[in-house]
Amino acid sequence: MDKEELKENAEKSTLSENEINAQTKENDNPTKRNEDKNLETETKEDIKLTPEEELETLKDKLARTFAEMENQRRRFEKEKEDAYEYGGYSFAKEALNLLDNLERSKATLENDENLKSTDAQKKILEHLNIINDDMLSIFKKNNIEPIKSINQKLDPNLHQAMMEIEDDKKEPGTIVQEIQKGFMMKDRLLRPSLVGVSKKVLKNEEKEVQKDEKNQ
Repeated sequence: MDKEELKENAEKSTLSENEINAQTKENDNPTKRNEDKNLETETKEDIKLTPEEELETLKDKLARTFAEMENQRRRFEKEKEDAYEYGGYSFAKEALNLLDNLERSKATLENDENLKSTDAQKKILEHLNIINDDMLSIFKKNNIEPIKSINQKLDPNLHQAMMEIEDDKKEPGTIVQEIQKGFMMKDRLLRPSLVGVSKKVLKNEEKEVQKDEKNQ
């Protein structure tokens, strides 16, 4: 074999090796193959879509976008309305402590044996009542009002029963004592009323049975 044939065979051998290597690299890269297939599939789908189909697709995307925008607008309006209507909810709930302190102060003064029926007691109670009424008036202007309790049927959504009081003159479950006044802010509960409710007067025999059940 002469030199020219050897050279030609060497070139063919090199070319074949390069083709094999290129094919091997392509086979070893599944990501690239998948990308090529996806691109080819998308291209085919694009080619298959008619102008009418493309228009319908665009209409569908546009309708979805407008629907999402409308939902966001409604959520924003609801949040804005709640912030306006109930923005002072936490403040109002804390301010109820002032009314409680006024009530306690009044009760302390009224039960003070040294101050009973004195001018000092009357004047202090008068001022405390004025402050109490002013606060209730301010609350009312801001749609905060006390919950009706006395002589009302117990409502678990508005009242919290703290004790039972025997009373045959009232139907069982009727509120006969208000321990702490509850308040509403429009249709939201600021706090429930703490109350005592009536129950049927038990006979001695029934009381004994209840005592035995408790002891057991």
